[in-house]
Amino acid sequence: MRIACLGGGPAGLYFAISMKRHDPAHEIVVIERNRPDDTFGWGVVLSDETLDNLTRNDAPSAERIREHFAYWDDIAVIHQGVRTVSTGHGFCGIGRRQLLILLQQRARELGVELRFETDMPAEAIDDLRHEFDLVLAADGLNSRTRQAYAQHFEPDIEVRACKFVWLGTHQTFNDAFTFIFEKTEHGWVWAHAYQFDADTATFIVECSEPTWRAFGFDAMSQQASIAVCERIFADHLDGHALMSNARHIRGSAWINFPRVLCARWSHENVVLMGDAAATAHFSIGSGTKLALESAIALADYLHSEPDMAAAFARYEEERRLEVLRLQSAARNSTEWFEQVERYLALDPVQFNYSLLTRSQRISHENLRLRDPQWLESAERWFQARAGNEGSCRAPMFAPLQLRGLTLANRVVVSPMAQYKAVDGCPTDWHFVHYAERAKGGAGLVYTEMTCVSPEGRITPGCTGFYAPPHEAAWQRLCDFVHAETPAKLCAQIGHSGPKGSTQLGWQEMDAPLADGNWPVMAASAVPWSPRNQVPRAMDRADMDRVRDEFVAAARMADRAGFDMLEVHAAHGYLLSSFITPLTNRRDDEYGGTLDNRLRYPLEVIRAVREAWPAEKPLSVRISATDWVGDEGVIPDEAVAIARLLKGADVDIVDVSAGQTSTRAEPVYGRMFQTPFSDRIRNETGMATMAVGNIYQADHVNSILMAGRADLVCLARPHLADPYWTLHAAAGIGDDQCHWPAPYRAGRDQLQRLAERGEGWT
Repeated sequence: MRIACLGGGPAGLYFAISMKRHDPAHEIVVIERNRPDDTFGWGVVLSDETLDNLTRNDAPSAERIREHFAYWDDIAVIHQGVRTVSTGHGFCGIGRRQLLILLQQRARELGVELRFETDMPAEAIDDLRHEFDLVLAADGLNSRTRQAYAQHFEPDIEVRACKFVWLGTHQTFNDAFTFIFEKTEHGWVWAHAYQFDADTATFIVECSEPTWRAFGFDAMSQQASIAVCERIFADHLDGHALMSNARHIRGSAWINFPRVLCARWSHENVVLMGDAAATAHFSIGSGTKLALESAIALADYLHSEPDMAAAFARYEEERRLEVLRLQSAARNSTEWFEQVERYLALDPVQFNYSLLTRSQRISHENLRLRDPQWLESAERWFQARAGNEGSCRAPMFAPLQLRGLTLANRVVVSPMAQYKAVDGCPTDWHFVHYAERAKGGAGLVYTEMTCVSPEGRITPGCTGFYAPPHEAAWQRLCDFVHAETPAKLCAQIGHSGPKGSTQLGWQEMDAPLADGNWPVMAASAVPWSPRNQVPRAMDRADMDRVRDEFVAAARMADRAGFDMLEVHAAHGYLLSSFITPLTNRRDDEYGGTLDNRLRYPLEVIRAVREAWPAEKPLSVRISATDWVGDEGVIPDEAVAIARLLKGADVDIVDVSAGQTSTRAEPVYGRMFQTPFSDRIRNETGMATMAVGNIYQADHVNSILMAGRADLVCLARPHLADPYWTLHAAAGIGDDQCHWPAPYRAGRDQLQRLAERGEGWT
């Protein structure tokens, strides 16, 4: 093949090397507009895994790269004057210029033609495409090739919020990859610093745009900007200067990071690679890794697949998955830094943990493998903060105090509708269901949404708190759980509103009953869907009656013996129908602004709080986003809602999302709703519960240790395994959980199996 590689960066050079390794007969030219030793970054970070991949692909170049690497195992975080160090991270750095020189040498050895200082305008790229069999577009972030064929590649470019400048220094930071956070007169500024050769380190300075503008960086020259950065980080530079190698850029050289993702990576015989195809934020250090491993993959497929089109298709299919994984991790990391001022009040121990786990690629148990000593010290800190001095159990097994209630641990069995009630009355099914989960080790067990009136039921199978038999049945459960287990019980009360009079969950969710429907009501006459009833818009009499029904339900829950109460104001039910503008179309004092839309839910919550015993905690479940953009509730408003709930004497917010509209477009993934809990907790100081696709002990411990929630709710895992908490404890080597006395022989066997790395069969 005759191949032109546009761009002489790592992607273009390493693809040329890889192709020559497959077949020396390929005629390959690399075309680069800059000089051979020009580079506008400083250091490149690679993992041991990537180095191993390079060795398998081309051992000579990999060996030369290894010879020039600076290795480090530690990450240091300097925050509030405290330097926290953890180890076991296994990184290595090399100067970008040095990497390019080594790849250029290897390419020449293999017979690749290198053309430097050769500009390739957009109009010439099409000619090149007809001259060569294959054109690799590795021409960088501002790819002219991608722009020339934009209608085919369909690039999606998202400019991120923070400003950063890429600098270097002879203060080598040679003992650790170092993060430094400095509070200045204009806001927080932070640095990412790491060594890449014997006497030089990368030093990336980053801050929010308001801070950047307050400093006046936008109007400064590069030298003036560097001087300010030297002043900010003087205590860490030990007299060394900061340096720029971007003298060609006008102004101060600060930029915003652009996240690039293309709908397609190839067009006829043109294929994208590296930053031209996709970018990963520098905070996870994977841009060069993506480029090098993509080069290996495409070269392999061009020799294993029947034709070029098939090779391109497989390259895109398989590499896109890896790119999306890294971009997901990079997005998490980017957002953490964009929102870092939210976390800077955390204790240095928790702040360090939050930083280390920000991308979700490093989990709690993964940290234990990397640095067991540091993680144990962090767990001791968490337990001490919870009042459990001297313990080093995992965070999920720390107690939590809410008013007069003490929970044995932080695991919560989420509300899960059973649809097995008869006329609102819980049955033996409910007794067995909840009793089993209470025996299973969780600190708190929720009832399903229990309705405050017959008309407030979602389905005919929903439980209630509105008739004497209900109270007796719930009391039977409470008495058993309190006598036989350390678990506490929370009653969730609610009114279905516009989503009422529908079929059982395993029939057709949220669909009207075939017959026997009862009237429904809501904030406004807006049906859940075109198939559902149009609800009656509530008048003042309706509001008073429903408020009093919530109060009566709360009093019944107290008499039955529940330890905690939650008001359901989420998921499109009655109180939620007031909160979201998607269903609240009122033009009175209960509609319009967020304060108005919350007016009635707060009336109910305050009345419930007054009726509920002062020593018992009250929670409210909210939908932190409607998943419809600015037309509905957005996370900014969720923070405002939480502040108002805190003012109404609510103790903890159960942070869910969506289910308020059929138009919702949720973004799913593991722990996908936890960021909403994180934001509310760390911006308001209010305790929160995290929910949503949380299913491993690792998830629970990571969320708690990072300060993203105070309690963690698991639903489906507890449906599949009522004893999830006890099994999770055995899996991480915790033998301190309470087991019912008749089950202790099973505990002993489970722990023996876990010690041998075995499980149940």
